Amino acid sequence: MACVEQRAEQRAEQRAETMRVLRRMSDLPEGDARRERLRAEVVEDHMPYARHIARRYSRHDGAEDDFDQVAYLGLVKAVDNFDPEHGTGFLGYATAMIVGEIKRYFRDATWSVHVPRHMQELTAALHRSRDDLIAQFGREPTIPELAARIGVEQDEVVEALDAAGAYTTSSLDRPVGFEEDSASLGELLGDDDPGFALTENLEVLRGLVAGLPARDKRILLLRFFRGMTQAEIGEELGLSQMQVSRLLAKIIAQLREGFSLTAA
Repeated sequence: MACVEQRAEQRAEQRAETMRVLRRMSDLPEGDARRERLRAEVVEDHMPYARHIARRYSRHDGAEDDFDQVAYLGLVKAVDNFDPEHGTGFLGYATAMIVGEIKRYFRDATWSVHVPRHMQELTAALHRSRDDLIAQFGREPTIPELAARIGVEQDEVVEALDAAGAYTTSSLDRPVGFEEDSASLGELLGDDDPGFALTENLEVLRGLVAGLPARDKRILLLRFFRGMTQAEIGEELGLSQMQVSRLLAKIIAQLREGFSLTAA
């Protein structure tokens, strides 16, 4: 108990000393070397705290340094803009400035795919709540537990988890194996198969042909499946070559019209 009280007293004294330094700094004009030394002192003293805040947001390999720099920027802005006579404590003011700077960076510079701002902020809250609940339960929290912790609907938690996948993307040139001749990710992605369009067109054609009169169906069969000439078709059906030619033109025009109506 004594140790706890001692640490509390030390923190209170540190906060009081920070305020004294900031007041001396505010009394000095811009560009004064003494002011710059005091400014650097406050920034340096609070850099560990800024890093502590940054760690709550950096959840990706290699991102820690970037978030640290953003947190330091927020800290410097807090030192430069804090008014000791305003009546508020510096630590609370600096926390708000650092968090605001990190959230702006998190929103504007870290997502590979555009995600709405409220969803980005919900994803950040989700990460923090997940860590807290893991520490509390000793296991991964469930979606209902996360939703209750954040105060949102379960569907919003699921949506935020999906949105987290947009944070980073993989290059299509990334190899998928460890050998020198490994294929790239892009080489393994599927492409449009022209066979799908052909199959669709054949199904449409099948339905259009099924609706033709029996004689028109027979003319198509003889011409395009048996390879007979117009004269041979006319001889078999008792028609002249000119009549067969006109009938074929009319049938094909009718089928084309059917295709255009189906596409529309």
